Amino acid sequence: MQVNPLLAATASPPIPEAQAWRASYDGAFGPFVDLSQAVPGRPPHADMLRKLAEAAGGAEAARYGAITGDAALREAYAGHVSALYGGTVEPGEIAITAGCNQAFFVAMIALARAGEAVLLPAPWYFNHQMTLAMLGIEARPLPCDPQAGFVPDPAAAEALVDERLRAIVLVTPNNPTGAVYPPEVIARFADLCRRRNLWLVIDETYRDFLPAEAGRPHGLFGERTWRDNVIQLYSFSKAYGIPGHRLGALIAGAPVIAEITKILDCLQICAPRTGQAALAWAIPALSEWRAANAGDINRRLAAFRTALAEVPEWGISSIGAYFAYLRHPFPGRRAREVAERLAAERGVLALPGSYFGEVDDAHVRVAFANVEAEEIARLPERFRAFRL
Repeated sequence: MQVNPLLAATASPPIPEAQAWRASYDGAFGPFVDLSQAVPGRPPHADMLRKLAEAAGGAEAARYGAITGDAALREAYAGHVSALYGGTVEPGEIAITAGCNQAFFVAMIALARAGEAVLLPAPWYFNHQMTLAMLGIEARPLPCDPQAGFVPDPAAAEALVDERLRAIVLVTPNNPTGAVYPPEVIARFADLCRRRNLWLVIDETYRDFLPAEAGRPHGLFGERTWRDNVIQLYSFSKAYGIPGHRLGALIAGAPVIAEITKILDCLQICAPRTGQAALAWAIPALSEWRAANAGDINRRLAAFRTALAEVPEWGISSIGAYFAYLRHPFPGRRAREVAERLAAERGVLALPGSYFGEVDDAHVRVAFANVEAEEIARLPERFRAFRL
């Protein structure tokens, strides 16, 4: 008996393959340095852990909750994003999901049918492409020029619009490249989507790690018309250090939330309630802690820039939030070979650019945010004199 052929044709998650490469490392350069995955580098705040324990120990968290999330969390998050973006988002315009991957999944089910298309900035986050593949939706690449820091071009996107296209996805700060899209570029994409009757889906999982001087990420929620065609996705995992509690959020106009509620009722009934209870407290209470974590991440970013300056043959094509995209110094060699040998011979695990789209063999991606600055400073000795 066969499974759904769309699912069978979807590539398997690549992280386990890369993790297996570490078994070949003999320890010659010291402890293994894992730069492969966006994992919070700090545990949750001690008070957050207490709130999680209290919620888990109560009967309420064991019961079903509202399909779109507990009211207290939606109210806290609505207030937070309204202040952050200088606009108005109502609690009824928020759905709490079991992680941001699920938020993307339900958004795609809501916006497109099999045989239609969605534009993804390429290189792309592989779970986005996998989701579209198993739904029978074309993942249409929007090539992002390394010379432009992998920031997508709205004019190039418009040239790819046809009658099958239903949505344009933006990811900022970007996974895998780390690129941060300027507010004016996001505004141009919003204008394009309004003119061409398309949805704009903007994934801002890593927005909490922008430097303080970056200012407001964009002004979409300050626009009167945002509810007509904008959907925003977010993850609580990184900012609060709780990826195991699987909580994300989706913001959309109330009519879209009503449709998405049907999908969520079939997928999750309700998002995990222990974490919801703790987050409703944490959003206002831990603002200073979140800011301190962002400062720490940006110090690691600066340390990574400094370290890589010692090995200029490994060029930083883009960097931001959790990630850097490095151009490796071996033209014509497959990125997978570079990454596998780097793990086996130098004890540094990065992901090949080919994991994020078949066309990119020139880069490897590193996730520096979960590595201490002291470890980052020792990277040049591992990169230096590495040869294929």
